[in-house]
Amino acid sequence: MGASLVLADAISSIEKFVDVFISVYVLLIFAYIITSWVKLPYSLWLNRVQRFLYDVCEPYLRLFRRILPPMGPLDLSPIITSSACTSSIG
Repeated sequence: MGASLVLADAISSIEKFVDVFISVYVLLIFAYIITSWVKLPYSLWLNRVQRFLYDVCEPYLRLFRRILPPMGPLDLSPIITSSACTSSIG
């Protein structure tokens, strides 16, 4: 009886961790989108933040860019990526 409670608690903790991880990743994607739209002044720290966002978000976005057809200047991969992440929480 006690082992099943420990297992249930561990599964619940893992579910919460994955939920928070995906939520933070979606927020990072939104931050990446905003920093790509806005021309920020050159700063060493801003450059590091933009590079971090690029390194974290771009590999996953690239997966969806391969699948989606180009829509001119409109990039739908962040929308699809965010939808895929939030639907996996669900």
